[in-house]
Amino acid sequence: MTQDSQLDVRELIPRDRHTQIFSTYQALEPGAAFILVNDHDPKPLYYQFQAENAGEFSWEYLEEGPEVWRVRIGRTTG
Repeated sequence: MTQDSQLDVRELIPRDRHTQIFSTYQALEPGAAFILVNDHDPKPLYYQFQAENAGEFSWEYLEEGPEVWRVRIGRTTG
């Protein structure tokens, strides 16, 4: 098993964050994942994934604030 890469978007301009996150997701092989590190709950991002990639991703909170949120986002094999 390989270790998931980490994408820390806290230093990015907010308008650029989703573009970088979706680019990272699209580059994943099926079954792979990355760890998103953010400075707020990325719940709106989850809803965007649901709208655009329903059934094709996994979402697992690893840390839920109050200052840092870490979410494992994966590309499913099915």
